[in-house]
Amino acid sequence: MANYRYSRYQYETSPRKLEPEYEPIESPYKQKKKSTAKSKQEKVRPKRKLKSQVKLVAGILLIFAGLLVISYRNSLINESFSENEGLKTNLAAIEKENAQLRVNLENNLNLSNIEKLAEDKLGMQKLDNSQKIYVNLDKKDYVESASEEVVMQDEKNWIQDLIDSLLGK
Repeated sequence: MANYRYSRYQYETSPRKLEPEYEPIESPYKQKKKSTAKSKQEKVRPKRKLKSQVKLVAGILLIFAGLLVISYRNSLINESFSENEGLKTNLAAIEKENAQLRVNLENNLNLSNIEKLAEDKLGMQKLDNSQKIYVNLDKKDYVESASEEVVMQDEKNWIQDLIDSLLGK
């Protein structure tokens, strides 16, 4: 016969309403309305919780990122500091070596050391009296004094001569 779920009227001559022998099932549309009212309240609470959880996670991530940046900066500072210290130790070693080389140079530049090296390595000898020759020079001064005045003539180039002749000088 007829589906009692959607139809509550008798299909005969009279259009009067019949009381059903069962309890009518409420339409799904009405149930949705009731459930949406409850679900909105229920959804608002999780949304608030979700927003607060998102804010908490975002805050934790920001703090972590800040700490990461600070840690990275400190590592760069430590690296440059260690490099600076390494350069200072290298500088100290080079200065020490430089001082030692100066001392060695001063010791080697001693006149007695130079004579000894010349005799040993090069086979050089000091002069004997037989190798010395004495020369007598007159005490006369052979340098001429500038008693005469020297006159220098200005030599003009041909361009200057041309300009002077055109101007009538």
